[in-house]
Amino acid sequence: MVSERTEPDVDALAAALRADAGDLGEFAELLAHKLESALPRHTSVQRRRSGILGPKRVRRIAITLQTERLELMALDGRGVEAQYAKVSGGIVLKHETVGLDEWVVRLSAALADEARRSDEARRALGELLI
Repeated sequence: MVSERTEPDVDALAAALRADAGDLGEFAELLAHKLESALPRHTSVQRRRSGILGPKRVRRIAITLQTERLELMALDGRGVEAQYAKVSGGIVLKHETVGLDEWVVRLSAALADEARRSDEARRALGELLI
């Protein structure tokens, strides 16, 4: 849990995010819901309907924080692609594709760092850990 007096627990957040990662499609849906609820100003989710009457499923999640942008993209039943970018002044300085575990660790660290700067992010981080 995160309170206003404690440092965000990156390991606890990473573990909470990984707990949902058994089924990648379901992981993307749960993560999108959690991030949209907790950090709506920093999260963009694109969904697309599968078939004419099928449900809309997450195609892309983008989390944009002060110095980092993380994206998770569904690959039509072939898993996910995770990308990480270092940003300064809106300019991407470094962009790389990383494994899902590495992406979760980087997302957790970025959210914890944001929580140190922002009360909104601190409360949101607490919601992600619930």
